[in-house]
Amino acid sequence: MQTDGAGVLVAGGASGLGEATARRLARAGARVTIADIDEERGRVLAAREDWRFVRCDVRATEDVEAAVAVAAEFGGERGMRVAVVCAGRGSRSKLASSRGPHPIEEFREVVELNLIGTFAVMRLAAHRMLDNAPDADGARGVIVTTSSVAAFEGQSGQLAYSATKAAIAGMTLTAARDMADKGIRVMTIAPGVFDTPLLGRLPQSTRDALGQGVPFPKRLGEPDEFGRLVEAIVTNPMLNGSVIRLDGALRMPPR
Repeated sequence: MQTDGAGVLVAGGASGLGEATARRLARAGARVTIADIDEERGRVLAAREDWRFVRCDVRATEDVEAAVAVAAEFGGERGMRVAVVCAGRGSRSKLASSRGPHPIEEFREVVELNLIGTFAVMRLAAHRMLDNAPDADGARGVIVTTSSVAAFEGQSGQLAYSATKAAIAGMTLTAARDMADKGIRVMTIAPGVFDTPLLGRLPQSTRDALGQGVPFPKRLGEPDEFGRLVEAIVTNPMLNGSVIRLDGALRMPPR
């Protein structure tokens, strides 16, 4: 899939991994639309970078429909060829503790945002990509979702988060098989510890310790490294139906 002139939707694109992905694909010539709940940051980025912005809560069908429509329109004749989903949140509650059982509402909220929100973008993006004329190799589009190493080694307190990230990883092959005859590929990236705004709230000593826990390179991942992998997925037609760990060989400890 050629990125030059292609319409791209990045859900969760106003910061962190999503913003880095948007920048990387824009440098490769893509016509980027970012969809995010952070309207202030999103509009600033769109004005500065000549992108499109749509305020979007991925849990709201009408918001996702609007974002997909804008990305397809901005893509012009080629339409929306790429959709990347980075929207999500973490959680910190154990199955049960002295404070009581895991709050059921917290679990539902994380599932709604991380899992159902990802699925919402996938289904509507895939349906819109059916309208695309196939490229020379028969390709109509690429969807990239974001899992986490927590899908495989969830730490204590990450029960809801791990469940959703494992489910996102689990959807990948089935979704790719669903869309194979239409020329739409589906891939997932499972990042380790990355230098995002979320980790930026932690003390520097904690961030340094997290980086030192990575076998090599001994540091936090850089958001652009995530964006580089998205670009590689988009441009390599044999990458389909798989989950790629992007973690420097990190395996998370129990806590």
